[in-house]
This record gives sequence, C-alpha cells and structure tokens, in this order.
Amino acid sequence: MENEYILVKQTPKLQGSVKVSGAKNSVLKLMAAAILIPGETRISNVPDIADVRLMQQVLESLGIKVGWPASDVVSIDATELNSHRAPYELVAHMRASTAVLGPLAARLGRASVALPGGCAIGSRKIDMHISGLEALGAHCHIEHGYIEVEVPEAGLKATEVTLDFPSVGATENLVLAAVGAQGKTTISNAAREPEISDLVDFLIAAGVSIEGRGTTKLVVEGILSANLKTGFEHKVVGDRIEAGTFLVAGALVGGPVTVTGFDPEHLTIVLKKLRETGADIAILDDGVCIERTGPIKAISIQTLPFPGFPTDMQAQFMTLMSVAQGSSIITENVFENRFMFADEIARMGADIRIEGHHALVNGVQELSGAPTVSPDLRGGAALVLAGLVAEGETRVSSLHHIDRGYEQFSEKLQSLGARIERFSS
Repeated sequence: MENEYILVKQTPKLQGSVKVSGAKNSVLKLMAAAILIPGETRISNVPDIADVRLMQQVLESLGIKVGWPASDVVSIDATELNSHRAPYELVAHMRASTAVLGPLAARLGRASVALPGGCAIGSRKIDMHISGLEALGAHCHIEHGYIEVEVPEAGLKATEVTLDFPSVGATENLVLAAVGAQGKTTISNAAREPEISDLVDFLIAAGVSIEGRGTTKLVVEGILSANLKTGFEHKVVGDRIEAGTFLVAGALVGGPVTVTGFDPEHLTIVLKKLRETGADIAILDDGVCIERTGPIKAISIQTLPFPGFPTDMQAQFMTLMSVAQGSSIITENVFENRFMFADEIARMGADIRIEGHHALVNGVQELSGAPTVSPDLRGGAALVLAGLVAEGETRVSSLHHIDRGYEQFSEKLQSLGARIERFSS
C-alpha cells in the first residue's frame, strides 16, 4: 500500500451525485462499545476503511468474534471476551483505540492499552481519560508505554465529572465506563459531536438509561453487563466530514454536486461558510446540493468543538481559500500540528504564511500540479481536491492516511467526473 499513489489532473467540471459512507469517527467507538455486551450486536452502514479493519484486529486480540455478514455490516460477539490488553502493534496506528479503555474497565475490571498513535496532528493528551476513570474509582498509571487501569473489587462508582475541555475521546470513554458504574454518573462540559449522540443511541438500544443526548451534560445510569440487550442492529450515522470534503470539491470546481447519506444539520456551520464563499446550497432530506457560478470569495474560519467549525474540515477549506479572491485567516484552536498540510499545498503554488495557530492565506489565480505527500488523513484528501483545480498533474502519495478514513475516495470522485486514477508504482 505504501507504494500506491493517486494521480489527479485538472478537472473542468464535477457534477452528479455521491453518497457518503458511515462515519469513521462514530463506527470505531461503536465497535468499542460492543465490548460491554456479553452477546452479539450488529452495526450497519459501516465503511470498509483501514481504521475499521484495525479496530476489528484490536477486538479480535481481546477474544471477541468479529464478522462481516454483509459488505457494510459488522457483527460483534463479545461473549468470550478474555483479554484486557490491547497490544501496542495495533494501537500504535490508531488513536481511537483508546476507546476500549472505558468498556474494558467496566466489564473486566481492568484494562491495559498502549499509548495511542494515529495522525501526527497534535498531542491529544489522555489526561482527561485517566482523571475521569480515576473519578469513577479506578486506579490508573502509565507503565512501559501502556495505560494500566485497575478497578477495585467493589467496582466502579458513579460520580460527577467536569471535563476541562469538551474532548470527544474523553467524553466517549467516560460514557462507556459509566455504563459499568453503580449509580448515576454525570459528565459535565461533555462534547456534543453527532458521533457522541450516535454512541448514546447505540447504548440506549442496548438498554442503558442516558439523559442529555446532544447536550453538554450527560447522565448515565450504570447497568450490569448481564442485563444489557443483545441481538439488535444499529445503523452508523452518515460521515459529515466525508460529506464536507465532497461539498468543498463541488465549491472548488463549480458543481452542481449532490452529496447524500448524511444529516445536513451536522454541517450547519460548514454550509454557512460555504455560502459565504459564494456557493449556492440547497438542503435536501438526507444531504446537500452545491453549485458555484461566480468567483470564490475569501472568508476566515476558526476551528472549535461542535457545533463550531470542525478541525477535520480545516485543510479542505485551506485548499478552497488558496484559490479564492482575497486573503483569509484560518485559526486552528483544536490541534497544534494541523498546519503541516500548508507546506505541501505551498509546493503547488499556494501563498500561505503560518503564525502560531493562525494561517494567513492569500488567494492565487491558479495552483500548479506537483508531487505531494499526504501529511495526515484530512490533509491527504485536501491535496487530492487541490489537484482538481491545479494546472497539469498532481501526484499524491502516502495514501495509507487517506485510506484510514475515506472509503473508495478516488472512485467516488471519478463518478462525479474527476480526472483521477489510483496507481501502484
């Protein structure tokens, strides 16, 4: 896979319809949540992406049976969960692996999870995960590169936790751990991302009582794992970031492009910003149609936790702003290394200056095709988008980043008319 690359040629027109897959940022946590259930559950609308296959290996290393009864359905049977240790060689490649900490602690009373890897976009400290688990009564320490969690014989005890920051990962881990705690646990300053609501819906289907869905305050009532329901199927929410990526492609090249399979309310701020760039947006029942006939206008954005502008859409907007009329300022408030992408697109002629967590983008008339390397998941996708409007050919390598989060990315763009091919060198 390492010697594969995508070749993009300047594309005069994109039009048609594309359906997004299930959300990467949701399905990984739903798979982890299945650890709590001593029986089989099914998750549908699952994207066949590298991170899902990696999470499958993590679960199988714990003694859990994972199958694919259909192309987008995963069955998980955690009846014979027999290990509390998520090995380094798997976890090192994916930060979402820390999501197994909470459910392992809740169900087995102990967890041993390697410190995580993934995209090198920021430290994403696990301090809040650990302090939250400790508030529930667990003993945590880091030893030999592993997070070690031990639960007292009496079990986890319900408590009130206020997060320092509305961290998505910490919120998810605490919700999952709280399922195994005696009493009602209150999590304040909780993250509100749609993927967390999806996790809450999954747990409610399993019989967990949770109040405050979609708010900054979640109340989880503990339940014995033996009392959790099995045999149900949960459909993963549509991937709003994949949807946003295709919508930016439509804004770049002009469209009209229709993107379906997601809830437009999950992209409210992104759609607002796309309108400000001069794009025409039509909201559909399960998607959005985008078209642009005038010039791209420069706008400024700053990333914030949901419902603010998603950090996962920042690189795609930087590509859009690189060919806009005027100057824009992009402020990154979530991850400190998210501007690595700027160095790559600058090689294509973009005029970008980085000052701390601000990027000043001066729009240029045209980008120039060049060999590039994906710096991370979203940056890789944004380089492919840049290739659509760059004169000549753009080669994008290190596709393992893109494959982590986008299912059939080049094929979906091809279906819209993009001049794009994937090669093995």
